[in-house]
Amino acid sequence: MDTQHKKHIIGFTCGDLNGIGLEIIIKTLFDIRLLELCTPIIFASNKVVNYYKKVLPDYNLSFNSIKSFDKISEKQVNVYNCWDDDVEITPGILNEVGGLYAIKSLHAATQAAKDGTIDVLVTAPIHKKNVQSNTFNFTGHTPYLQHVFNTEVLMLMTAANFKVALVSEHVPIKDVAADISIFNINKKLTLLYQSLVKDFGIDKPKIAVLALNPHSGDEGLVGLEEITIIVPAIAQFKAKNNAVIMGPFSADAFFAQGQYSAFDGVLAMYHDQGLIPFKSLAISEGVNFTAGLPIVRTSPDHGVAFDIAGQNKADNLSLLEAIYVGIDIANARNTYKVNFANPLRKMSAQILANAVDE
Repeated sequence: MDTQHKKHIIGFTCGDLNGIGLEIIIKTLFDIRLLELCTPIIFASNKVVNYYKKVLPDYNLSFNSIKSFDKISEKQVNVYNCWDDDVEITPGILNEVGGLYAIKSLHAATQAAKDGTIDVLVTAPIHKKNVQSNTFNFTGHTPYLQHVFNTEVLMLMTAANFKVALVSEHVPIKDVAADISIFNINKKLTLLYQSLVKDFGIDKPKIAVLALNPHSGDEGLVGLEEITIIVPAIAQFKAKNNAVIMGPFSADAFFAQGQYSAFDGVLAMYHDQGLIPFKSLAISEGVNFTAGLPIVRTSPDHGVAFDIAGQNKADNLSLLEAIYVGIDIANARNTYKVNFANPLRKMSAQILANAVDE
């Protein structure tokens, strides 16, 4: 088998048990053609999977129940039993049960990724409130995975050729400006550049950087961050890495005029600045990818959707895209490793060794 494009093992967390996670997983994996591309493992239990099979009468998913990874079947969907408990499932209800078992699934799947048992981790949505505990004090998957793997990460939203990354992620608006610094921008630019090269196979990425303030600060009349922080950060990164970085662009005009289509990646300053236009333009094809991890982790770009949970209304397109993106990135990383051995590529790859430490 071509090791650059092997059949990958993909692990799926179940997400909040009362959300749409298992619904969209079952709808997606019911299509047996996916078994030609990957070997799926759902981290949950037989009982909760069977519960949601009843919710979805048109999707009678067949699966192989396992408690040990040496029992994985390449010809079937696998369910790895993370627990044997009888769990009360109440679709659409925010409660402790939904969060508790979401984290059990996440812990088990993440450990499997660390151990190399799975090649791609696809996470179903969790609710940030009901997962909080003494052992899980994180605002979401991204900071949790950053902690587990002890590395810098980047929240990168991707859809076709449209990619948006964030400097400041799940931070209150009142604290965003304090999160914007030359150091942080350079750190995120480095991660974005690295990911575009290694994960998406773009040799010389062209990156746009957005302004923080309206109208890019209007030359200091509407804020000084562009002058004192963002412009110097861009200049510093360009000088050190000989990279194509442009900006800062006023975010409203940048997206309204379609300027994003001229770039391989966009670095937004904060969450809603990047995600509102991304979700509006990507419709249901957006995928959340955590760049910077030693593993491949993707996720659909939506939440738990309690309002439609358990009603067979959930759209699984974003989850399907998360699978495709995860496989593509895993293949791209394998290709990069092979090509990096070529001396002609070492110069273009030199930037990947440059840690921004100013």
